[in-house]
Amino acid sequence: MALRGDWVYENNGGTCVAIAGSDYCVVAADTRLSVGYSIYTRDYSKICKLADKCVLASSGFQGDMKALQKNLAAKHLIYQHQHNKQMSCPAMARLLSNTLYYKRFFPYYTFNILGGLDNEGKGCVYSYDAVGSYERTGYSCQGTGGNLITPVLDNQLKSPSPLLLPSRDAVTPLSESEAVDLVKDVFASATERDIYTGDKLEIIIVNATGIRQEFLDLRKD
Repeated sequence: MALRGDWVYENNGGTCVAIAGSDYCVVAADTRLSVGYSIYTRDYSKICKLADKCVLASSGFQGDMKALQKNLAAKHLIYQHQHNKQMSCPAMARLLSNTLYYKRFFPYYTFNILGGLDNEGKGCVYSYDAVGSYERTGYSCQGTGGNLITPVLDNQLKSPSPLLLPSRDAVTPLSESEAVDLVKDVFASATERDIYTGDKLEIIIVNATGIRQEFLDLRKD
């Protein structure tokens, strides 16, 4: 994570995971904020609530994460004044894609996962690159621990290929409690090998009753 003298970004580490179910979505991220071998804080939330049924989890450069969250919150407020309703999760996914693509020549150095419920009440997860390319999946992982966590999610969840015809739902077969347990397990494993992931796990569960928050202590070394 060494920085060049003319490099304006830095990666503050951290890992984000989201899993979509038939009637829920679980979004989780650790709370460590660090650069190199220095930990800036052990209690920084990487998850932002954008709407009643939509949350954003981001890893990467903390300054760009905050700027992106403020930008989306302002646009959502304008939408609410114009339409007198909350933006749906699929609409927010398109807004996030457009916002990232607009900055493609000097991009937000953030790697984002958007999770929530769609218009039918099904869980949805949208995974992004830094310049706005995105797809809807059953689960996703971003951040420094992604290479450790993604293979485990692939093995346990086996999302259907988007090339299959007729198309199949990308939601995972797990119950809500099983998905939460899986998220706790993969983060506990990732913290054993990734020095940029740790301290505490923040878990957001989105379902028909609203948004619920849980915490789990992780390794602090």
